Amino acid sequence: MTISKRLEEARQAYERKDKQGSALAHSPERIQMAPEEHSPASSQYIGSMIYGGLDGIITTFAVVSGVVGAQLDAGIILILGAANLLGDGFSMATGAFLSSKSEQEYYDRERERETWEVEEFPEGEKLELYEIYRRQGYSEEDAAAMVEIKTRDKERWVDAMMLEELGMVKSDLNPLREALVTFGSFVVAGVIPLLFYLLDLFLDFGLSTGTAFGISTALSGLALFGLGASKVFVTQRSPLRSGMEMLLVGGLAAAVAYGVGALLKGLGV
Repeated sequence: MTISKRLEEARQAYERKDKQGSALAHSPERIQMAPEEHSPASSQYIGSMIYGGLDGIITTFAVVSGVVGAQLDAGIILILGAANLLGDGFSMATGAFLSSKSEQEYYDRERERETWEVEEFPEGEKLELYEIYRRQGYSEEDAAAMVEIKTRDKERWVDAMMLEELGMVKSDLNPLREALVTFGSFVVAGVIPLLFYLLDLFLDFGLSTGTAFGISTALSGLALFGLGASKVFVTQRSPLRSGMEMLLVGGLAAAVAYGVGALLKGLGV
């Protein structure tokens, strides 16, 4: 899926309620140029990068909070944190790969079926498409005209059946690349709650457990807010609101983990 520069101009004009800017984005020149203006391939994976990073920070900081709540050694934090980074990160990446691959395989299988039905039962498929357009509120004349136009070319016909009948659009994402992006963002962002403990391992700052945890909390909070705010690239929402939401979610997860750790410590575990 590509996003043209014209579309971004239209979005910005809408946010400002700028009618002149919107008119410019919808000018014949801009519309004709739009198909040649594609976003970089990396932008297709922004969602995987952001959500992988958010999950990495939240789960790792939850591990840190649980260990601190149980009053265990800093070495335990690094052991469990590293295990979470690699284990959970690999699990997420595998899930992203299998999910994306399964969706593409399902789409291809359904497209093969629709192609066969178009070839073998064209009149029945035309009637299906006609009834779909009628249910969408088109008049008999308009629905018939749309069917006639869509069915002139077999590929466009199958595309129409996939979208209108099944609600399916082919994804351009590469499953392996999506998995690698998810894993990389999970690990890079997830190491932030462990960063001070890693530095302390080699530099021996000699700080108390509470101070070390406070620094880890501050770093994790800043990272959570930053990544939450960056969701604006996907959701088009307020960066401040998105950042605060993720900070709240991460804080609640950490509080629960800390409480569980403290409870187990109290039980003698």
